Amino acid sequence: MNSDRIIKIGDRLLGDGQPCFIIAEIGINHNGSVENAKKMIDGAVLAGCDSVKFQKRTPEICVPKDQWNIERDTPWGRMTYIDYRHKIEFTKEQFAEIVDYCSDKGISWFASCWDETALEFISYFEPNLYKIASASLTDTSLLLKHKELGKPVILSTGMSTMEEIKTATETFGLENLLIAHATSTYPCPIEELNLKMITTLKSLFPKTVIGYSGHETGLAPTEAAVTLGAAFVERHITLDRASWGTDQAASVEVGGFMKLVANIRDIEKALGDGVKRVYESELEPRKKLRRIK
Repeated sequence: MNSDRIIKIGDRLLGDGQPCFIIAEIGINHNGSVENAKKMIDGAVLAGCDSVKFQKRTPEICVPKDQWNIERDTPWGRMTYIDYRHKIEFTKEQFAEIVDYCSDKGISWFASCWDETALEFISYFEPNLYKIASASLTDTSLLLKHKELGKPVILSTGMSTMEEIKTATETFGLENLLIAHATSTYPCPIEELNLKMITTLKSLFPKTVIGYSGHETGLAPTEAAVTLGAAFVERHITLDRASWGTDQAASVEVGGFMKLVANIRDIEKALGDGVKRVYESELEPRKKLRRIK
């Protein structure tokens, strides 16, 4: 175990030898409803997750202008894409309510900020952790703005080449950096998950905490990521996978999250320390069954 591969998030240590940090990403699955967000926070707490994550965008910055006026059907009726994007963004007052709710429930929270204005919005609430989404990995200015905060940042690596990942890590630096392996397809085909990239990233960045952000259906690959050494895992949480929204199908319902957390904790116990020993529970079977001593 490399004892240097440790980072502190608030009062919690992440890294080698520490329990896996399990993140329930609410993202935009709340569809603009504070009540839905609170229900998903409740679900994450019930399941035993360590943190919930949100997304924050400034629509005028993140939505290409040629898409602003494209109309689409939404739960609120037919409207332009830019109006829809505003509909699912929380105001400062709404987000303050959510932050207070997380505090009351005893669960940490953070967010991926897709632009510098969004980062300013989220930094007002002073989270202990930030995330740079895969789509923003090549946004040098955003990387540097995150670096200025001096807080831990998860860098997600979906839709990125190794060269782009190396450039991003050189831009941000390795201090305060955590790296998440990901494939940015929703839902992601099993054969494109490439979980062995966790091992590759651990080798390339020997002092950096490495984790996994999964967008597959099912739980087994995320559990396998833990056996490969992922120090944190992130999955989208939803109240109903059939709900309206682009991320819902690749999300995990509360019951599934309960199974996921329980299985990860069992896996951690089962992995042990790699030192061979004869357990006390084996002594009687050894005495009874071993023919030649």
